[in-house]
Amino acid sequence: MNRDALAHLLERLLRRETTVEEALTALRDFPFTDLEFARPDVHRALRTGHPEVIFGEGKTATQIAAIADRLASSRQNVLVTRLATGQAEELVSLAPEFEYRPEARLAVRRVAPVRITGKGTILVVSAGTSDLGVAEEATWTAELAGNRVERLYDVGVAGIHRLLADRERLAAARVLIVVAGMEGALPSVVGGLVEKPVIAVPTSIGYGASFGGLAALLGMLNSCASGVTVVNIDNGFGAAVAASRINHL
Repeated sequence: MNRDALAHLLERLLRRETTVEEALTALRDFPFTDLEFARPDVHRALRTGHPEVIFGEGKTATQIAAIADRLASSRQNVLVTRLATGQAEELVSLAPEFEYRPEARLAVRRVAPVRITGKGTILVVSAGTSDLGVAEEATWTAELAGNRVERLYDVGVAGIHRLLADRERLAAARVLIVVAGMEGALPSVVGGLVEKPVIAVPTSIGYGASFGGLAALLGMLNSCASGVTVVNIDNGFGAAVAASRINHL
């Protein structure tokens, strides 16, 4: 249940196109419903502007499908993150309406058109092709949240001229999500080139001393470019939600 769905229901009630009883039925599980193994929060989009997202890791395909059915019944698109290939194949067989994006490890079930409500463009920048999975998680999440999103991939500091060739795109974006592994230097470079919010995402890509992304995380937290904000390792989803909120202010 988001603002649009609730407004539509109230307008129909005012026009006497539905009854009070029918409206109460539509709101019977408001603000959440109990599935015993999960309590889908159908009030979240109305409360925070972003609907509940299903974190797929650790859940069975049957559980995901049941939670998705409840969220979809409140007329909101459903996003499932962190899906392994086998898990996603089972989910799609149970619920063919899901669209699986293996590069982003996520699935989408669309029940309503996505309206562009963000004020500007979110630019997702990745250091290397190995960071693409996290970058795509951020891109898809931001798009489903009603934002115009552009991609600028494989522009890491080992070939900084690739980034500088797109200075105009960097400057034109309203919010930038910068994804990098290894030593995590790219967000500092971008933060020194633009006046817009930069959200840095460390990835677990790198050799042994990267410690699964910890080196990139610490490098970004210690950025000498003022104002760079950092999310957790591989958290493209969290970066996208933060960027979307900024883009809707």
